[in-house]
Amino acid sequence: MKSTFYREIHLRSRPVGLPVLDNFELLEFPLPAPVDGEVLVRNLYMSVDPYMRGRMREGKSYAAAYEIGRVLYGGAVGQVVESRSEALAEGDLVYSNKGWREYFTAPAGKLTQIFPDVAPLQSFLGVLGMPGLTAYVGFLDLGQPKEGQTVFVSAAAGAVGSLVCQIAKIKGCRVVGSAGSAEKVAWLVEEAGIDAALNYKETADLNDELRRLCPEGIDIYFENVGGEHLEVALKRMNNFGRVVVCGMIAHYNASEPVAGPSNLSLVISKRLSITGFIISDHHDRLANFYTDLGRWMSDGQIKWRETIVEGLENAPQALIGLFSGDNIGKMVVQIGATLSLKPPS
Repeated sequence: MKSTFYREIHLRSRPVGLPVLDNFELLEFPLPAPVDGEVLVRNLYMSVDPYMRGRMREGKSYAAAYEIGRVLYGGAVGQVVESRSEALAEGDLVYSNKGWREYFTAPAGKLTQIFPDVAPLQSFLGVLGMPGLTAYVGFLDLGQPKEGQTVFVSAAAGAVGSLVCQIAKIKGCRVVGSAGSAEKVAWLVEEAGIDAALNYKETADLNDELRRLCPEGIDIYFENVGGEHLEVALKRMNNFGRVVVCGMIAHYNASEPVAGPSNLSLVISKRLSITGFIISDHHDRLANFYTDLGRWMSDGQIKWRETIVEGLENAPQALIGLFSGDNIGKMVVQIGATLSLKPPS
């Protein structure tokens, strides 16, 4: 029997530095009813992503900031449990940007129906979702790889980095990744199949280690971290190399401005290109992405990992855990199990 109440997580206060649990609040509300043209959706999985930390700040950005005292938002996959639209039936599975809550109503036309016949449902938040598209567009379109080139990826065991590494191998590149634990390094080499990986937390000198692992220099650096990783990568870049800037997770919780690389002038002498991007500008690549990823996954060329946290109430801790590297691959929160609903014939 369907509950008459549901829970959602609100931003209670804006974090200073690393978010803490007190910045969030779990609240209960009466279950909404859909009106004509709408559906009621029960969320099954929601995404937590590093970009969400930026949304907790006030100020202008490429997307609306989270509001104090209001529910947060983010990617989610759920199941229609009540429909007042011919576009979606009870039992249909959908993608939305209505995470951080157990239920929601929305116009059916604002939701994307998904068919999890290629990979598990939660994978539409990871390898087949926004992180996957980010890796695909960032590396192929902006990195412009050529066979035989050397690629360095920071946060290489994360949702985006791990797919960048494997696409680079598919394209014939030599791939070196940086990650934060021995387990992640082992997964990258033994399962994802990259050429070499380093544990930056146990590396005495990142520059020396990259010199050893990339003796012919770096042609493409896929940047997820910032800080020392960027400075050292610039030093090791080959002439006319490309730096693709996807994220800088090392800076997201800084309460004061962070100094830039001291060797930024190498961009001139090495004739480097540095390109930042936001994946929402590249949705025109979705069809190609699904075609290529579907083929690569069917051929067994893509491996992926997911870290699944149980319970909506644990979503804030899951988000906080991203910044200490608690995840391998995509971090998702399981909110509920799929219901056995028979769509009308």
